[in-house]
Amino acid sequence: MITVNSVYHDYGGKGNYAVSDISFSVESGKIFGFLGPSGAGKSTVQNIMTGLIPLQRGEVLYDGRSIKALKTKFFNQIGVSFEQPNVYAKLTGYENLKYFAALFSVPTHNPMELLDRVGLRDSAHKKALEYSKGMRQRLTLARALINKPKYLFLDEPTSGLDPSTAASVRELIREQRDGGAAVFLTTHSMALADSLCDTVAFLDNGKIAAMDSPEVLKRHYGKRLVTVVYNEAGNERSESFDMNDRALAEFLLSVNPIKIHSQEATLEEIFLCVTGRELKS
Repeated sequence: MITVNSVYHDYGGKGNYAVSDISFSVESGKIFGFLGPSGAGKSTVQNIMTGLIPLQRGEVLYDGRSIKALKTKFFNQIGVSFEQPNVYAKLTGYENLKYFAALFSVPTHNPMELLDRVGLRDSAHKKALEYSKGMRQRLTLARALINKPKYLFLDEPTSGLDPSTAASVRELIREQRDGGAAVFLTTHSMALADSLCDTVAFLDNGKIAAMDSPEVLKRHYGKRLVTVVYNEAGNERSESFDMNDRALAEFLLSVNPIKIHSQEATLEEIFLCVTGRELKS
C-alpha cells in the first residue's frame, strides 16, 4: 500500500503551495485515479511519490516505510510511464527494453513479449526515432512494466492513441491491478478514469476537492435520470424523470414506450459541480 499524509510542496519557498494537505492511499490490487486539469498539481504529487522531487512536508509511506528511508534497491519495485515519451531515439524498441531491463536487479519481463502486448512486435527492430508519438507512448508503457513493478505510476497512458490501441492499453493496466500492483493514474480524461479506477480524487488548485469511488461520487453529486421515448399519434416524443420519481411508473403505464434510457452524471459533470469550473486539458 502507498500512503500519502498531509503532503505540501512549495517550489519557490515563499509559502505559495503548488499542492497542499494532500492525503490518500493506494491499496495493492487497486487503481487510484488522480484527476484534474493541467496545472492542478497532479505531476507534482507523482514526482514526490517517486522521489523525483524531495519531500518537503508530510509523509509518503510504502507499506509503512517512509520514502525518505528507502534505499536504491526499493526502486526495483517502481514503474513509471510519463505523459511525454522519453526513450532512446537511436535504439530500437527492443534495444530500449533490453537496456532498461539490465538496470534492475530483479527478474524482468521478456522484452519481445512486452512489445507484443503493446502492439509493437512488428516494429521491435526499428529505431524509436522512426516511431510515431503513439508508438513511443506504448514503448514508454512497456518500459514501465519491464521490471514487474509492485507500484505502477501512469501519467496519461492513453494520450494520443487510437481507440483500438487505447483499449488494449486499458486491458493491460487492469492486468497489473489484478496481479496485485498498486496503480496510481494521473489524467485529465474523466472517461479513462471512470473505466479503470476503483477510487478517484479530484485535484483543483493543488487541493483535493472530492474523493471516492466513481459510483459513489455519481450517486452523491449526480442526478440519475431516465428518459422515456414513446409514440404519440405516430410521432416520437420523449420525457425525462428522476429515477426515483414515482411519476415515472405512472407515466410508463399511460404511454406506448419505444425505448428507455437511463442517464447518470459523468465524472466531468461532477468535477464541474465540485469545483465550479469545467475540466480542461
